[in-house]
Amino acid sequence: MLFHVVPVDEWTADVERPYTPASLTTEGFVHCSPDEPTALAIADGPYRDAPDLLVLLIDERRLGAEVRWEGSEDMLFPHVYGPIERAAVTTVMAVRRDADGRARELTPWA
Repeated sequence: MLFHVVPVDEWTADVERPYTPASLTTEGFVHCSPDEPTALAIADGPYRDAPDLLVLLIDERRLGAEVRWEGSEDMLFPHVYGPIERAAVTTVMAVRRDADGRARELTPWA
């Protein structure tokens, strides 16, 4: 599974089309994480001030786009070089924050 952090309003903006975040246009790929702890760290870093965050669990085998694992020797991140078909998203989880605003866990999104 690949993990992708996304604000709720971006995920729900156009549910009839594949998900195409801005990074696909600006960088050529969709940023993903290899696991839950890394996704939570991203939710706690670049997305620290985002009020409503989700994490998409993506089945790499269901994607039509190429996935490349890129980064440094210390850490590789999956990058999806195309839109995310909604059928490839097997689970949508909500990021839950603690009283200090830190991303602590993923819970089912309703």
